[in-house]
Amino acid sequence: METPFAARRVQRVRHEIRQRNVEVARVAPMGSNFVSITFQGDELEGFVSESFDDHVKFLFTDSSGEYVRRDYTPRRFDRERRELTIEFALHGEGKASEWTRQATPGQSAVIAGPRGSMIIPVDYEWHLFVGDETALPAISRRLEELPGDARATVIILNEAGERREFSSNAAPDLRWAASPDELLSILEAMPLPPGEGFAWCAGEASSMARVREILSRKGQPKEAMRVAAYWKNGISSHHQNLD
Repeated sequence: METPFAARRVQRVRHEIRQRNVEVARVAPMGSNFVSITFQGDELEGFVSESFDDHVKFLFTDSSGEYVRRDYTPRRFDRERRELTIEFALHGEGKASEWTRQATPGQSAVIAGPRGSMIIPVDYEWHLFVGDETALPAISRRLEELPGDARATVIILNEAGERREFSSNAAPDLRWAASPDELLSILEAMPLPPGEGFAWCAGEASSMARVREILSRKGQPKEAMRVAAYWKNGISSHHQNLD
């Protein structure tokens, strides 16, 4: 049987995994829920991030001396300046949130990866993005990449009520949800556009499992969607692809 067109379009590439010693160059708060931190270092020479879906391991030592690993999206990379920007979501009293709140220029850390990239073409007839606040860095990066004629819909869970401004030539259709149930209701009620499209979704594990179920029921091919659990209630470090 011939492989569906959508399955052939997404390109997966592998990268050499390297641990890179970096230091904090700049810290910039982004509202009450995010902090943008730019890291700099000669060891960022050769760093590659080819997809908004990439993630790196951020490695640091907490106040008790414990070595901690967390996954983050490379938000922006300046090859000439050897600077990598990551947006950190602040979640309660977690170890990564504690580190972020006290981060200052000159502080050291280690970044590893990304181990690979899933390169999703921008010329799909439509794009759908569904996620909670942890998905905002990846969605923001992707919206900046889309051309002006792209058709994009974004459904964001925003329980805190603080809405991000997106920069994009694509003029996306933004839909905000105040609860996980409302996010699922919006997706359930929305017909998928005609034509070949790609759905990218990320957030809490149980919600994303429901999102995947809804999309599958609507007939979205598994080859044309990416659903990831970026975190799970009650677990400090969790990252799982559900598709």
